[in-house]
Amino acid sequence: MPLSNRHFVITGAGTGIGRAIAHRLDAGGARLSLFGRRLSALEETAESLTGTPHMASLDIANRQHVQTAFAEAVRVHGALNGLIANAGVGGSNSPEDPDGDRFDELIDINLRGTYHSLRAAQANLASSDLGPRHMVVISSILARIGVPGYSGYCASKTALLGLVRSMAMELAPEKILVNAICPGWVNTEMAWDGIDGMAGALGIEREEAHTMAMNDVPTGRMGEPKEVAGLVAYLLSEDANGTTGSAIDINGGAYMA
Repeated sequence: MPLSNRHFVITGAGTGIGRAIAHRLDAGGARLSLFGRRLSALEETAESLTGTPHMASLDIANRQHVQTAFAEAVRVHGALNGLIANAGVGGSNSPEDPDGDRFDELIDINLRGTYHSLRAAQANLASSDLGPRHMVVISSILARIGVPGYSGYCASKTALLGLVRSMAMELAPEKILVNAICPGWVNTEMAWDGIDGMAGALGIEREEAHTMAMNDVPTGRMGEPKEVAGLVAYLLSEDANGTTGSAIDINGGAYMA
């Protein structure tokens, strides 16, 4: 039980990658606090765990909500050993959208919300005498490449890498390790929404759009949430104690640094 009695907050823990991370850390014996927009989704995650997680529904773009949620998590489960900042929103944006350009929304949640989460975690971390503390940020392959119509998402996910590098330098003297993960196509609801959007734009069926997307992936397949969770578990382990300020790609070879 390598994570036994260590306390981690996971944001965006109700579905997809966040839920898979919760499963992996729970299996390692961690105490978990699960944050997300929908309490019902967090409850579904909690039902599949062996431990008893703390849960909080919140808007990470609201600094006060975030600070209050972290303080309550610490009251319930004790000081933090780390944060997995996974919460975010996807999708396209355009100034020509009749419902309005979503650029501000994407930046507010994906970038500002993650920043609020990192700072709230920093304020509630356990003593450094217990060893390295961890912050892991889930970015995206779209931090590496541009996609038409995704200016807000690409900008927000790219900015996260700068945030990670800066905070890694800032917090290294305190033995706080800060790293990012950049997944490509992962078998989640958000990814399939992207596939459906591609299909609609091109006037083709979902299966054909999926095939087209996988043609750009050397391994020819979507990743699975549990694979990203495994990489998170590695970054939280002693094997990664020398790793900070890094952005690790996991995308089937679709982008190679």
